[in-house]
Amino acid sequence: MDPANVLPHVNATLNAISGVLLVVARVLIAQRRIAAHRRAMLAALVVSALFLIGYIVYHVTSPIFVFRGTGLVRPVYYALLISHVVLAAAALPMILVTAVLGLRRRDDRHRRWARWTWPLWMYVSLSGVAVYLLLYQIYR
Repeated sequence: MDPANVLPHVNATLNAISGVLLVVARVLIAQRRIAAHRRAMLAALVVSALFLIGYIVYHVTSPIFVFRGTGLVRPVYYALLISHVVLAAAALPMILVTAVLGLRRRDDRHRRWARWTWPLWMYVSLSGVAVYLLLYQIYR
């Protein structure tokens, strides 16, 4: 198995699954189904952790894949990529704090953190899929 050929597709799938789980969890908490919300969020956390492991393995073992798009799509791609990477780095500690607060049932503080963490995490998941599509599918 060549990580350079497999991991981008696996990582994009994990990002997409994480995004779906985030939406499911959001719907569940709106319905006050706390236990189901907790399970969906923990699943999103596990899937995102698997993504992070795959991302690190990919970047340690594989050559840099150069974006081949030209024209207006090029600055759009790099703006998306840069915002994705920067916000992913910011999201990680926020996700962990929000998860710990939720698991400890510090509900007021958990909600305050989640108000910022959830949309950020959702953006990172969706922008990760968009970066993958642009880099490995559309402009390959």
